[in-house]
Amino acid sequence: MTTDLHDELALAASSLETASPREIIAWALERFGDDVTFACSFEDVALLHMLREAKPDIEVIFLDTEAHFPETLAFVAALERDWNLNLTRTSPGPEAADTPCGADGCCAVRKVAPLQRVVAGRAAWFTAVKRVDAVTRAGMPVVSWDDKFQLVKINPLATWTDDDVAYYLNSEGLPEHPLWAEGYTSIGCAPVTAKPLPGADRRSGRWAGADKVECGLHESE
Repeated sequence: MTTDLHDELALAASSLETASPREIIAWALERFGDDVTFACSFEDVALLHMLREAKPDIEVIFLDTEAHFPETLAFVAALERDWNLNLTRTSPGPEAADTPCGADGCCAVRKVAPLQRVVAGRAAWFTAVKRVDAVTRAGMPVVSWDDKFQLVKINPLATWTDDDVAYYLNSEGLPEHPLWAEGYTSIGCAPVTAKPLPGADRRSGRWAGADKVECGLHESE
């Protein structure tokens, strides 16, 4: 990253700190044009909806770890069909055969490496990361340089709360991930995701029984 880009992103992060998600999206599309993509977990329907309003043909990346819930795969397929998504599915390389879901390093080979391959050469990517998601994300800027993926990272929902997302979904009449209705509050791969205990943090069901809090895609910045 050049000094000029560093200064530009620092200024953008500051000026967009109180901007709405749609304003952040508009800035990013004006700055980077078609050279953007969105890595979507499909819990991110609010941001997916906003991005499609602004750029209907935006590439949407789904990281298929080969360990998702059947409900997640069916939800992705339904939105791809009903919303006419420009969807790119990634898949792990052959090295993942020795690293099943839940094993040490599984996210590195099933999520991080496939995403690095598919975004290579892109200028910027959108994520639905929110600061309230985890203590490791509390300092996430709205706009920053992502060293791991070598492109600009844009987080339009960074300052939103879970209530903000719920209000948006309800007001826009948008579908929710089907497992939310069953009591799941943070949904990853089936072998390592559980429903949180009553009163527990909503992400406590991710990597249930482990100390892990991040998959490697997003780190505190």
